[in-house]
Amino acid sequence: MATEVKRSFCRICHAACPVDVEITNGRATKVSGVDEDPIFNGYTCVKGRQLPDQIHDPGRLRNALRRTAGGTFEPVASSEALDEVGAKLRTILDMHGPRAIASYTGTGGYQNAPSHPVAMAFHKAIGSISYYTSVTIDQPMKATANMRMGMWEAGPSNFSDADVLLAIGYNPMVSSFAPFGGLQGTDPFVTLRKYKAAGLKLIVIDPRRTELATQADIFLQVRPGEDPALLAGLLRVILSEELHDAEFCEAWVEPEHLEALWAAVEPFTPNRVAERCGVDALDLVAAARLFSAGPTGISGSGTGPSMSPHPSLMEHLSLCLNVVCGRYLREGQRIEAGGFLQPEVPKRAQVIGPFGDPSGPESRFRGLRGYNGEMPCTTLAQEICEPGPEQVRALIVNGGNPVAAWPDQMKTLDAMQAIELLVVIDHRMSQTAEFADYVFAPRLSLERADVPPFMDRWFREPYACYTPAVMEPEGDLLNDWEVYWELAERLGVCIELPGGSIPGGDRPTDDDVLDLVYARSRVPMDVIRANAGQVLPEYAITVQPADPAPSGRFQVGLADHMDELAQVAQETTSAEIMRGFDPEVHRYRLISRRLKTHLNSLGGELPALRRRTPTNFAYMHPDDMANLDVADEGLVRIASPHAELIGVAKAAPDVRQGVVSMAHSWGSSTGTDEKVRDIGAPTNRLIDVENGYCPITGQAVQSAIPVSVEAITEDALVGG
Repeated sequence: MATEVKRSFCRICHAACPVDVEITNGRATKVSGVDEDPIFNGYTCVKGRQLPDQIHDPGRLRNALRRTAGGTFEPVASSEALDEVGAKLRTILDMHGPRAIASYTGTGGYQNAPSHPVAMAFHKAIGSISYYTSVTIDQPMKATANMRMGMWEAGPSNFSDADVLLAIGYNPMVSSFAPFGGLQGTDPFVTLRKYKAAGLKLIVIDPRRTELATQADIFLQVRPGEDPALLAGLLRVILSEELHDAEFCEAWVEPEHLEALWAAVEPFTPNRVAERCGVDALDLVAAARLFSAGPTGISGSGTGPSMSPHPSLMEHLSLCLNVVCGRYLREGQRIEAGGFLQPEVPKRAQVIGPFGDPSGPESRFRGLRGYNGEMPCTTLAQEICEPGPEQVRALIVNGGNPVAAWPDQMKTLDAMQAIELLVVIDHRMSQTAEFADYVFAPRLSLERADVPPFMDRWFREPYACYTPAVMEPEGDLLNDWEVYWELAERLGVCIELPGGSIPGGDRPTDDDVLDLVYARSRVPMDVIRANAGQVLPEYAITVQPADPAPSGRFQVGLADHMDELAQVAQETTSAEIMRGFDPEVHRYRLISRRLKTHLNSLGGELPALRRRTPTNFAYMHPDDMANLDVADEGLVRIASPHAELIGVAKAAPDVRQGVVSMAHSWGSSTGTDEKVRDIGAPTNRLIDVENGYCPITGQAVQSAIPVSVEAITEDALVGG
């Protein structure tokens, strides 16, 4: 047997862990971490070590499929399928215009560097604004909050230099992700121990005592959905005790905005916040003092609070904590991440913006607008189903699974059935692929050249990361970008990238396209390729001085957010914003969670991961289960004001009472849960995109959902 070891990096999630892949007779047989890597130190997670199973999964699609007149699927050559899809798209373009053609890029598409930029360029080429991604599902406010209040050009304080870290509802020990300036997935357990030993102080806000929370100096086990009130309470302590960075605020914050913020948080006294949020008032005050003392540090939020009520306000208040405490890089400091793939742009110690509200194209629904070249995903099912001019009639799903992921599953199922043409790029028959007219089988991570576009901005060092393809693909497989390029060829349009158009005729390579995507990168692609896996301190970025007369200043007292904060002050619970909420009925809050074994809907198809986590358990406090008379792994009916599902209860003392903690993106495509023990249940069914949504981003309430919970018997599984 001929065995060789090839170096690559994992693309199951954003962390981009370097891996050594053992290949025997052309088959990947083992994946290991790289001990000598300067920042990962041999770390990989359980998901990444299953790459051989993913590559060689017997159920993996290795050729294109076409739906027959009888509703079944038949194999078809990808070239023939592309001809047919191209012809159908041309008809839709001619009859209904470019906006009738939409794309959705999911998390899988973001793990493939050319995928997102080529998809966006395809839409620009055909003149369609209908481009959607998973970013607008879970954390759109990460873009809009900075857009609206202004942003620090040099970025937030480095994690490596932080004296204190405030983690609001994220858990990098499992998700391998944290906001800018937070603890990333690069060997998170060892890294946290190292920095804690060196004096890092950690404050965690979460309804669950997560793996990160167990290491906290102060843990505030907040009631779900009450993060805005808690953050307002922290700001009140800091401002009332004059613990803020007055010099920074005088230089960079609009004075009337600071006054408006102080007035808005004044009602959030420690005792009032403690009662509302279910935390200790003394711990709240201690956390505010610890964070403000710093002197360096960062506040950041995760998907849990970002998907809860008042999400844009929550993100605004988290950023306000950084602003009033001056938690940004200053002139002469080094930015820890390399940003090798980003264009060469100034990194000065100054505010840029604010740039105002989202001002992109207008959706047909709820007065929402696009931003950063994307439209809000929470409207897409309605854009498909609702007749009218510019109705979406064709959808290309790239590395995503709308049936499992889009909020409001019943609307999504209606959309999947109503769409005239559904094209799915996926390596498996996902819940969404079951509805497709055509499915294209993609090359997977070890079969393509790649770079990590997200982690390039988040590594703790100026770290070069690139991989060639380390395996030859088997089958009629296309990289994601190839599908769009092939369709562009058939439609007679050119895909323009920063380095020029992707040429027609002979098929370019992955590296050709990467060179076009990153033609303006500040570090040339050839340098990145030649130094993959190395730290290149000579390319570190040093923060430059501010312009002599900078015009940007932070606007922390935005009128709409201050009005919203006044509304929060009048609430008893954030669930009051939901129509149909009954405090006597909806006594529980369902929160989202991450799993070590799964990333959204990915993982259930891999045997080792399925054995570890057979379903998305409804984790509950043991006392709640006892009160409901439900046994461990017994069944419960969970009902929101919108819909209901069946879950498998699991005792979890780390979850606070009154909370149900479930992972999203599970379940079937049927709208029923008779197979809940095998495939889980979809929490997105409980969500109503038109009830309690954020008016700025369209973000639906997908966590801290008010629900009722009751024990049921196995008989309830019959028929759903």
